[in-house]
Amino acid sequence: MIREIVVYPDKRLKQISKPVEKFDEELHKLLDDMYETMIAKNGIGLAAIQVGVPLRALIINLPNEEGEQKKEDLIEVINPKILETKGNTTYTEGCLSVPEYYDDVERAEWIKVEFFDRFGNKKVVESDGLLAIAFQHEIDHLNGHLFIEKLSFLKRKKFEKEWKKRRKERGSKKGKVK
Repeated sequence: MIREIVVYPDKRLKQISKPVEKFDEELHKLLDDMYETMIAKNGIGLAAIQVGVPLRALIINLPNEEGEQKKEDLIEVINPKILETKGNTTYTEGCLSVPEYYDDVERAEWIKVEFFDRFGNKKVVESDGLLAIAFQHEIDHLNGHLFIEKLSFLKRKKFEKEWKKRRKERGSKKGKVK
C-alpha cells in the first residue's frame, strides 16, 4: 500500500523515533508499504517517520548501473547505530519530505553501521559513496533531523524564503480549482 509522505514543516519530522521491539508481521507490512511508497515517489531511501510512523526503521534501494532499482538490492534497516565514520564529502541531496529542493550537504565519506533486518538478524555494513550518504540521511530522519538543517545559515534562509513562496503558489493553485 502506498502511504502518504509527511512533508516539511510537519512537526512529526522533528520526532525522535522509538526502537523497534517486535520483528513481526506489523513491521513487515510497514517495510513493504515503505518500499512501495518510496518506489512510487522515485526515492532511494525512506525512513518510517516519513510515512508518519515513529519507529527506528528505514529502507535504502540504490539504482544499479542501468539506473534500475531492483527489489533484491533493497536494504531494510532496523534500529541502526553508526559505529564509525571517516573523512568528509559533499553531496547534493534531496528528500521526499522536502520535495523539489536539492542542496549540497557535507557528511562522513565512509561509515560503519550496525542494524537488524526485518527478521531481527544483526548486520554490519561498511560503506562509502551514495550508500554512506543515504544511511546518514535516513538515520538523521530517525533522530528528528532533515538535511536542510545541515545547510549554512544563508542557504537555510534562502531555502525558507523559496519554500514559503512555493507553498503560497501551490495554495493559490489549489484555491482556483474549487
